[in-house]
Amino acid sequence: MRAIVCHDLVGIDGLRLDEVAVPEPGPGEVRVRVAAAGVNFADTLIIKGRYQERPAPPFVPGLEIAGRIDALGPGVQGLAAGERVLATPRWGGFAEAVVVPAEHLVRLPDTIEDTLAAGFAVAYGSAYGGLVWAGRLEAGETLVVHGAAGGVGLATVECGKALGARVIATARGAERLQIAREHGADATIDTDAEDVQARIKELTDGRGADVVYDPIGGDIFKASLRAIAWGGRIVIVGFASGEVPQIPANILMVKNAHALGFYWGSYREHAPARMRASFDVLLGWLGEGRLRPHVSNLLPLEKAPEALRLLTERKATGKVVLRVGG
Repeated sequence: MRAIVCHDLVGIDGLRLDEVAVPEPGPGEVRVRVAAAGVNFADTLIIKGRYQERPAPPFVPGLEIAGRIDALGPGVQGLAAGERVLATPRWGGFAEAVVVPAEHLVRLPDTIEDTLAAGFAVAYGSAYGGLVWAGRLEAGETLVVHGAAGGVGLATVECGKALGARVIATARGAERLQIAREHGADATIDTDAEDVQARIKELTDGRGADVVYDPIGGDIFKASLRAIAWGGRIVIVGFASGEVPQIPANILMVKNAHALGFYWGSYREHAPARMRASFDVLLGWLGEGRLRPHVSNLLPLEKAPEALRLLTERKATGKVVLRVGG
């Protein structure tokens, strides 16, 4: 089968399209024939050895896929060959087939096409988990979403609205902010042209944000911390800026605020049932039209390096997806 293989932890230049053996499922595992695979910023880190998960080369990147069950390993019950599923492998999704623990699969309704499903799990799972499990977002609260035009950012804007929050979206430039507004943002902040801290305070009549969803870090985090409301929560999702902020504990104490680290992928190992239950909610919202996934770029498997560059060069909005099989 064809697969994108990382041979060296040097980033995109270490990738190659190879012919590799079709994997066989072991006990409790399922093999899925991949129809489409979502591309994530985390993929750009794992191929440099800079992600939380650090497989040794050679390995196949890819954290989310949609496809059909192809084979069942010993002991797997309740699933059947031919069923459509989405899955979140630890890695291995940029291939024509991948083996995944059965407990990491979610059945797909026939109404959701593969390209949307492939880019759904990580973005919307991260958004929902960060807002509900970590941020404890309540209806009527004000939510600030940084990086709001990216895949996870747009998903977080939509999930925040579905949960009844007022959403302030931040992004770079008018075009990206317009996309955030089209997906439900009530107000926007241009991080290239505006003072983030001052605008959050202005948009909240001086009170500050109840919840901040931050995949950026760096100066954005510092501004958010000083614009958080009393009792507010900052959910730390990543550091796309390249700077991991150091948190002044005195600000947290004075404001009774909380800074919460959130790594959605760890729930796959530590609380898979909770993760599956969240998809019941999310797929329900999708079916009701409350979520509108945005795939900005669809490329064939062999164009995976180009797909990853779209993320590293910040040229994509919403999700980038690889079309793999039929």
